Amino acid sequence: MNIATKDSGIVLIADDSPETLGMLNEALEQSGYMVLVALEGRQALTIAEKITPDIILLDAIMPKLDGFETCRKLQTIPQLAEVPVIFMTGLNDTESIVRALDCGAVDYLQKPINPDELIARMRVHRHNASKATSARSALDSTGQHLFTINVEGRIVWATPQTIALFNIARVSDTWKDQELPSQLLQWLNHQPRPNQSIELSGLEHPLQVRYLERSDHGEVLLKLLDGAVPSGPERLRKALPLTGRESEVLYWIGNGKTNREIALILDNSPRTINKHLEQVFRKLEVSNRTSAAAIALKIMATE
Repeated sequence: MNIATKDSGIVLIADDSPETLGMLNEALEQSGYMVLVALEGRQALTIAEKITPDIILLDAIMPKLDGFETCRKLQTIPQLAEVPVIFMTGLNDTESIVRALDCGAVDYLQKPINPDELIARMRVHRHNASKATSARSALDSTGQHLFTINVEGRIVWATPQTIALFNIARVSDTWKDQELPSQLLQWLNHQPRPNQSIELSGLEHPLQVRYLERSDHGEVLLKLLDGAVPSGPERLRKALPLTGRESEVLYWIGNGKTNREIALILDNSPRTINKHLEQVFRKLEVSNRTSAAAIALKIMATE
């Protein structure tokens, strides 16, 4: 074995093979990792909830709780959902590989494991996870009410502002785990366009969800809106001599959208949007988009 550089961090290995555990433990410790060991899935979950690892290595076939189900459960635990999972198994059929990736794993290695290859892949996935965490930390600090859901409709990440708004609306964990996924998946099946919204039902405090984008891995980025607070277009309509549609057009102009993008959001043609924009210019006594956007932003900032 020829490991050129030293790594650091905590790696959790879940495998019921003493030979594999011994070999990997030695190789990873020599490379600078702190190694945690579990003999089956339930034990791995217990350890990971107490000590958050930087990366997890899972055997697919284990007693009590196999690697596939263990990986699924890891995705539902907020502090573990972003931890990279690499499968290690003697299974080599396409169905098993696809199943592992569908569970949320980032990689798949067949046994016998080559330690150099494993550590190299671990280094790449840890680096990618670090970049993703940094990006989400940046979003956390912007005050945005953003969250992501997985293919099952369950929340896998949310900014502190989103969590606070759920708490203000007195949304129970049971409702978020059962009712929210059902409503969101049904809505997403209709292929909403970016920035289209849905009002959530079954809540005392009105909440809305706006669709932003879908990742290559199937996660969906959404924005939570407080239905009790006037929306941007409503605030503009109250402050300016504009119709409801004109206020919507101005709102999206203030958000830097082109006529074509606004047309997609409002389900109109670019030509219709341009006609609305002409009326906005006339009523606001401005001659260009920049001046109109400045008025919108000033109103939004002072509300």
